[in-house]
Amino acid sequence: MAHLEPGAGQIRDSGCTFGRVYQRLTYAVVLAGCLSVVGCRPEPPERIPPDHSLADFLQIPEGWEPPVFPVDNGFSDVRWALGRDLFFDPRLSIDGNVSCATCHIPSRAFSAPEAVTPGAFGALGERNSATLTNAAYQPHFMSEGGVPTLEMQVLVPLQEPSEMAHNIVTVCEELASDYTIQANAAYGRELDPFVMTRALATFQRSMLSGDALWDRWQQGTATVGPAVERGAGLFSSEGLGCDRCHAPPMFTTHGFANNGLDVVSMDPGRWRLTGLPEDSGVFKIPTLRNIGFTAPYMHDGRFLSLPEVLDHYATGGAGHPHQDSLLEAFTLSEGDRADLLAFLGALNDTAFVDDVRWTP
Repeated sequence: MAHLEPGAGQIRDSGCTFGRVYQRLTYAVVLAGCLSVVGCRPEPPERIPPDHSLADFLQIPEGWEPPVFPVDNGFSDVRWALGRDLFFDPRLSIDGNVSCATCHIPSRAFSAPEAVTPGAFGALGERNSATLTNAAYQPHFMSEGGVPTLEMQVLVPLQEPSEMAHNIVTVCEELASDYTIQANAAYGRELDPFVMTRALATFQRSMLSGDALWDRWQQGTATVGPAVERGAGLFSSEGLGCDRCHAPPMFTTHGFANNGLDVVSMDPGRWRLTGLPEDSGVFKIPTLRNIGFTAPYMHDGRFLSLPEVLDHYATGGAGHPHQDSLLEAFTLSEGDRADLLAFLGALNDTAFVDDVRWTP
């Protein structure tokens, strides 16, 4: 077993009628706009000291390093609250009906149940909405990995024609009067692209999930049944080697791979970003944390259940020319399948999806 392909590279990419050339240009436009309009010039990250207020508010899992906050966007509860309100505000979309939470539902571990979630005016892209679980620890965003920070990532769905289809300058002008007090309290200025991108990024960095049964088992504070223990053995390098791509504790290496979905990739994947043929059908390797809440699976949502995902990996892949070499066919007994599914179930963090902090 190798890689569960990502949902949307953290937010769905374009499926607009302008075609793939437009999609290839999206990242260049986003980065240029971010530098000139938003003012989010990349800065060396600053490790915020793990003081008690930060640790308690963000509920940093035991043994984990605190998330890294940019120099110009250190954590505060006021910034977090502003980001939360913006995350659930449908007025960020051009038609006033699509919020960030439309595609990233808290009870679904910040993913969505549709193969492709409709955007403004019902427009459809091409990719499934991926979970935002532990986005604070991701080194790159979008399926191709072409966006380096959460602050920059905010611009992609907001201005993407098949998602929110809005203009960040315009939407800030439209909402400024409603957020005057919060924006000034959080950043000392009116709501503008600088404030919006940073507040939303602060809220997303708080989505920390590390209290699944697996975590408590590893910490010695909980026990698991024999099925989970056997499944853990199958998952490990002594078994199927799933952990070569889905390494604990994040259950991803944050790398990229072609997981053999098709002989010919209909979606170019990372090739769209790099222009390298060997990156055809290559996507970010997603986290398996909260996997039970994030169906359907793969970048296009083609698999509705985890047993279907196991069936795919058991075949060894479809034989794409650039398919990852780690993919090999295998056979599981019904008992083995049940054990592996039990282990994956132990990665679900129920407290995370039920957390009242995610209530708008």
